[in-house]
Amino acid sequence: MALDKSQMRKATIAQLKQMSNEQRQIMEHKLMANLITSDYWKQATTIGITISQQFEWNTRPIIESAWKQGKSVCIPKCQPKEKRLVFYQFHSYDQLETVYYNLLEPKPEESLRVEKEQIELLIVPGILFDKNGFRIGFGGGYYDRFLNNFPNETISLASEQQVIDHLPSESFDIPVNHLMTENTLIK
Repeated sequence: MALDKSQMRKATIAQLKQMSNEQRQIMEHKLMANLITSDYWKQATTIGITISQQFEWNTRPIIESAWKQGKSVCIPKCQPKEKRLVFYQFHSYDQLETVYYNLLEPKPEESLRVEKEQIELLIVPGILFDKNGFRIGFGGGYYDRFLNNFPNETISLASEQQVIDHLPSESFDIPVNHLMTENTLIK
């Protein structure tokens, strides 16, 4: 019997948590180097990205690299009632507040809202991906809703162990345009 999305999510998270700190740092360095040398990164002036948590690939060095290069960075705030994301400009870690599930999100009253059309490159988080860009995230569907009618480039960072041939997908699942691994770019 095939694993369902929930079981696949749990198995991949367990696998990611087993990585040593050294393995994790090496992987993060490779993923970041591949991302920031890509044409997608170079051409984008506004980057959408999350503040990583726990076992996710560390996004802080990516954010800081964007700032150093003069790019505008925006991060999402979840609106649980509507199950949607709203992005805000992000200039300083002082703009963050800890919300449910210990997520770090922008304080709307201290941040400028960014419309989805303004985000030229959206770095989409996920746990498991297939070669067609479909992903298993954290199960809330926030990114699938946001990606509906998203007009610009999307990319996800994943280790080769997070990419499989095929994931079960549903009609509302929206694939990312590109997957960046430590070894290659999958379009």
